[in-house]
Amino acid sequence: MSDMKIGIVGCGGRMGRMLVKQVTGTAGCVVCGGTEPAGSPFLGQDIGTLAGLDPLNIPITDDTAALFDAVDAVVDFTSPAATVAHSKLAANAGKIHIIGTTGISNEEQVTIQDAGSTGVILQGANMSLGVNLLAQLTKKIAAILDDDFDIEVLEMHHHNKVDAPSGTALLLGKAAAAGREVDHDSVADRGRDGITGARKKGDIGYAVLRGGNVVGDHTVYFAAENEIIEITHRAGDRAVFARGAVRAALWARDKTAGNYDMMDVLGLGD
Repeated sequence: MSDMKIGIVGCGGRMGRMLVKQVTGTAGCVVCGGTEPAGSPFLGQDIGTLAGLDPLNIPITDDTAALFDAVDAVVDFTSPAATVAHSKLAANAGKIHIIGTTGISNEEQVTIQDAGSTGVILQGANMSLGVNLLAQLTKKIAAILDDDFDIEVLEMHHHNKVDAPSGTALLLGKAAAAGREVDHDSVADRGRDGITGARKKGDIGYAVLRGGNVVGDHTVYFAAENEIIEITHRAGDRAVFARGAVRAALWARDKTAGNYDMMDVLGLGD
């Protein structure tokens, strides 16, 4: 089988450059293009050189539609609005769209889900293999423990992160809610300030820290009287997200149109 052709949108950003390196260093796939928004200072530059590699003789363009036409899969860690537009291109071209973008609204998510009718949409709130294993553990523990155990999700990221709680924190909270067979949105406590009163039994709480250059730390606490269980994942480098995204693209190569996630990639789906 020939190498899988992968394109990268937002290839000039930190995550985009990491993806270029990961694809280039992974057997079975090859970088075949990358885009940046109109007006970007990176347009026209060689995608390999910008990523700190030898030249790949591939100039960066702003023609995302042409990118989808030319490749087998596009990896996307951009912004919610851009990702929605890209999902439509994936649907029109019948291509694979690997989505690592976070902060997507419920309305935007509907459009992305609709794209799975004709494209292969694989979306993950976190592409790290370890985080997805953590989510599975969270679901199993929540299913075993009763609501005498309060569930709290603590996350910390670098000071430039714009959404909170992180998509990964919400992934973990939703996994806990699924384990308890409750509606996440009805039990989520996403912020506390002032005189809030006692903690409501059965809630899933979120706490957010921002500072420095932390790539991503997440801990789920199960706290009861005289007993606390903690499970933690720490990402030391964005390479863990790139590695998971490329693995997802290779997994999706022979899949029919539809909506998939990292649990499918790892064979951990229900």
